[in-house]
Amino acid sequence: MKYILVTGGVISGIGKGIIASSIGTILKSCGLRVTAIKIDPYINIDAGTFSPYEHGEVFVLDDGGEVDLDLGNYERFLDIRLTRDNNLTTGKIYQSVINKERKGDYLGKTVQVVPHITDAIQEWVMRQAKVSVDEDGVEPQVCVIELGGTVGDIESMPFIEAFRQFQFKVKRENFCNIHVSLVPQPSTTGEQKTKPTQNSVRELRGLGLSPDLIMCRCSTPLETAVKEKISMFCHVEPTQVICVHDVSSIYRVPLLLESQGVVGYFCTRLDLPVETRARKMLTKWKEMSDRSDRLLEHVSIALVGKYTKLSDSYASVIKALEHSALAINHKLEVKVPPFLAPLHLTGFLVCCVYSGVLVPGGFGVRGTEGKIHAIRWAREKKKPFLGVCLGMQLAVCEFARNVLGWADANSTEFEPESKHPVVREVFGVSNLYLYTSLMQEA
Repeated sequence: MKYILVTGGVISGIGKGIIASSIGTILKSCGLRVTAIKIDPYINIDAGTFSPYEHGEVFVLDDGGEVDLDLGNYERFLDIRLTRDNNLTTGKIYQSVINKERKGDYLGKTVQVVPHITDAIQEWVMRQAKVSVDEDGVEPQVCVIELGGTVGDIESMPFIEAFRQFQFKVKRENFCNIHVSLVPQPSTTGEQKTKPTQNSVRELRGLGLSPDLIMCRCSTPLETAVKEKISMFCHVEPTQVICVHDVSSIYRVPLLLESQGVVGYFCTRLDLPVETRARKMLTKWKEMSDRSDRLLEHVSIALVGKYTKLSDSYASVIKALEHSALAINHKLEVKVPPFLAPLHLTGFLVCCVYSGVLVPGGFGVRGTEGKIHAIRWAREKKKPFLGVCLGMQLAVCEFARNVLGWADANSTEFEPESKHPVVREVFGVSNLYLYTSLMQEA
């Protein structure tokens, strides 16, 4: 088993998830079986109770696990099926260690961060890395591990220490560290600054991990002099400094990394039994990326959601729309009209230019009346409409109110005393409940 650890520096949200997914894509294109693990240093057991504004959407796996949205990227890029144990959190680790302590598994010893927490992290990673993620049930060969947060965060220290030990446990030829860092370019001078990356790498090395590849996130391609400066101050060869500048779509990132010799480096560093040239899969990936850039026809979809200040709140919905648009050779434009205020005339006028309306899931009563107005507009104007989760429930409420004349029709989640509870909450789970008369009228 080969392990590739992806860490991040300077700022969070720098793109570690896309880079980890892209690395897996490149290696899979070479014929290797790849799995992925996402580590989140927060104390929550999982992402199920988060507001979308905290970490973006909650991604739901096939086994019902509510996990970080990066696992959605892994599944989409690598075409694999992960489980809830592929998302490791501080809460899960401490819970497992405390349960073992309560059962007496530590034989009366003092339970400490080192070695008990760090050992539990290593055991979890080694165990989960062997779990098949493909339909053939074969054990993976490479495990890409993304450590969330930023190097230096106090909550991630046990994980950094665990992997400092881990690199010696699995031997150097089986472990590789990639550090993703920001190279800012202030608009006042236009000069690419390397100091944040130098400081981040210095801190990582001080904690016992030396990066094998430094991936520099920047708005424009990295200048040769800047790459050489990072190489000199961060103790790596210039070929180990990889430029990850802004590109037209995230699907170009694997091609960007492959063009800079990443495959060859992995083959040498990890002694991988593959050719250094990426195979047919990456060729198809390039064709898809090129086709995406050449699209001329546009389709515009109104996304009437509650958490629209952060695009990651509806990542899976937007990705599904993008893939659908690409399949019919259209470039997607997702717009957020001001629908949440009831009877917002500007919103209705703006939405007239849209090809369809999508109302995604959400929680709480805030904004529901505005969504119902948007749904009514789509129905009356005969615009294509898709309601997902809450959106579908509100579509039922809208139909009952404006077609059947049940003015107080609602969900019991929002109005428990409604005389026409067309959506009922049963045992804590919202289930669609339509009266016989409603079904007959529809």
